[in-house]
Amino acid sequence: MTAMSKLEVVVVDDLKTNLTLLRHQLAELDLGLNVHEFLNPTEALGYCHSQAPDLIILDYMMPSMDGLAFLKQFRQRPNSIHTPLLMITANHQLDVRHQALQMGATDFLTQPYDLVELKARVHNMLQLRMHFKALEQRADWLAAEIQKAENTNMLRERETIVRLSKAAEFRDPETGGHIQRMAHYSWLIARQIGLSAQEQQLILESAPMHDVGKVGIPDHILLKPGKLLPEEFEIMKGHAEKGYQILAGSNSPLLQKGAEIARSHHEKFDGSGYPQGLKGADIPLSGRIVAVADVFDALTSERPYKAAWSVEDSVAYLQDQKGRHFDPQCVDAFLNHFEEVLDIKSKFVD
Repeated sequence: MTAMSKLEVVVVDDLKTNLTLLRHQLAELDLGLNVHEFLNPTEALGYCHSQAPDLIILDYMMPSMDGLAFLKQFRQRPNSIHTPLLMITANHQLDVRHQALQMGATDFLTQPYDLVELKARVHNMLQLRMHFKALEQRADWLAAEIQKAENTNMLRERETIVRLSKAAEFRDPETGGHIQRMAHYSWLIARQIGLSAQEQQLILESAPMHDVGKVGIPDHILLKPGKLLPEEFEIMKGHAEKGYQILAGSNSPLLQKGAEIARSHHEKFDGSGYPQGLKGADIPLSGRIVAVADVFDALTSERPYKAAWSVEDSVAYLQDQKGRHFDPQCVDAFLNHFEEVLDIKSKFVD
């Protein structure tokens, strides 16, 4: 039983002679136990709460705190139910045994006890403890393996997103710098309006897929240098729904969020957007966030069909469109931390 060499045993008894006797008897078991002796049950409780022993041997008859009081307080500790506790009682204390069993005692020694009985009971309880710890280690290993698999899947999902975004880039005059800037602008807004770190990261990684539906738009419309005719614009607007259809139906949270953003980032706060004409809070929050980020970067970027707007004019447009095109909360979150906006703009240049 070499695995027992690291097992910790706490012995609690108000008589020093009993502690000494138990220490010698446990040493004769040759199990390599680390035995910790306590005359004071309060001190023993403090040790047990901080160190999580593998076995407690506890005398019932103690003046300052009897074994039942100790047992009650110890079992209130998180995960203490898995720690075996051996209580020492007199032969006639049947009512004490019943109470102790109800409170979580594992086994008993009846005074006077002999070494054979002590060895058998201690051996059995430590075996149970070892099996439990082995199960814990197995559970930890399985959790780690599951996490590895999830991380691998996440990397594959991110690779899919990058490749889908690049596919859209190849057909769109917008640049890779635009994808990075609008994604980080979206992350900034998500952070400032108080979304969780997990939701912030989800938006950062899924925002680049906002225009993936443009892979389904004919070149003569997508690449047209001038203003689109009304019928051409109707076809162009179809990229929002196409993007949703490309990404929807996945079990991946990333792709699900990407589908939501692809469909909703052209909705307008006053209900005049597309493809569904949603209004206000009916527009998914991710779409409201990306709308601000996407439009600001589109305004401040040069395109074949337009010159870049100045930062000042672009900010004025966002302010003017609060409550009409854009969610006011998202605009304020974006503009209230404009130094970070400018840092992102300069970091991800075309």
